[in-house]
Amino acid sequence: MTKNRSLLSLICLLASLPLFCASGDQAVAEFLKRNGIPNNSVAVKIVDLQDGNILASHNEEASLVPASIMKSVTTAALLESAGPDWRYHTRIYIDGPIYLGYLRGNVIVEGACDPTINSEKEPFSEDIIEEICSALAAQQINRIEGGIIIDENNFSGSPHPVSWAKEDRRKYYGTGSHAFNYSDNASGDFAISDPAKQFIILLKNNLAAKGIELEDKEITEGRRIQLHVHQSAPLDEIMRSCMMRSDNLFAESMLRTYGKLGGGDGSTDSATSQEMTLWKEKNLPLEGVNIVDGSGLSRANRVTANFMSELLCKMSQNPFYASFFPLAGQEGTLKKFLAGTSLDSYVAMKTGSMRGIQCYAGYKLDDDYIPTHVIVIIMNDITNSRDRAKKAAEDMLLSIFE
Repeated sequence: MTKNRSLLSLICLLASLPLFCASGDQAVAEFLKRNGIPNNSVAVKIVDLQDGNILASHNEEASLVPASIMKSVTTAALLESAGPDWRYHTRIYIDGPIYLGYLRGNVIVEGACDPTINSEKEPFSEDIIEEICSALAAQQINRIEGGIIIDENNFSGSPHPVSWAKEDRRKYYGTGSHAFNYSDNASGDFAISDPAKQFIILLKNNLAAKGIELEDKEITEGRRIQLHVHQSAPLDEIMRSCMMRSDNLFAESMLRTYGKLGGGDGSTDSATSQEMTLWKEKNLPLEGVNIVDGSGLSRANRVTANFMSELLCKMSQNPFYASFFPLAGQEGTLKKFLAGTSLDSYVAMKTGSMRGIQCYAGYKLDDDYIPTHVIVIIMNDITNSRDRAKKAAEDMLLSIFE
């Protein structure tokens, strides 16, 4: 293990040295000429993981907006701290005695920031409402004196990063990450500002349908007794779903979870500060880097191609990480990119796109899906055709790797 870490450190060191491939230089020059974007708004870094040779490089220290490639940064941080098998645990309690089927207390749900509860997106878990009803029935509870309480005190701060645009917050893709998330915190195309309220209404209806009477009296909380624990799917499945679909709610919840597991208060601001400290400790180049959210929806985020390439270089040693990235020509947001070319299925990258921005970050793979190269392409200030910029990026990669 020590030998592998030493080799990785050497590779990452070599990745910062000016070792250039002539064909790579030519490919980048052609890319810059054809993409229709000002050269200072574009950054490229392509690194051979075997020897650290830089195959292509341009403007790698520029501080640019990453859009959704920020999700690959968030995923890396939480994977490093929690591991692939970690699961969210949402605990359900009662806080009073039971006498002849009568619960003299409340039902309390303690939010754990799990973004997958009753989600319409994979990975699926058990229906938490059915679980609660079954757990009450197992205790032969048919009447509840108190109410349904959602405890969200374990995660501080606003559900939305302050830098998010107001118009984004109204849409499903800009819904907030709460301590208790339910059913994607959205209804159709629109965000739901209080998912706990929606959950309580549905739970009450289900309790009534199953013959469990809820008196809904306001009574003081007592000592909590655990009734049930709702578990999510393993973290690696959640991360893969997030990266394939570019899910903002999943990413923001994972960022807050990372902060909480690290001893923070679970707020976005605390978690981003902790994350910057993590990357500093791992000796990543942070000049020009500003992390303000987990999903990349904020235009206040900034990364450099140097930072992204070194992060990807370090994470290439994790056996799970590269599998989260969509395969070119096959999956998710990369399904049309490089489709039908010699690089179809041989490139796995996270995309990032918003108005005027198109980014890629990930890996070139071998026949066994093992990363062989790091690829970072960041394009800002696109005022002409986005398709033109994408095609120029495709042609550059094909020119370098064919």
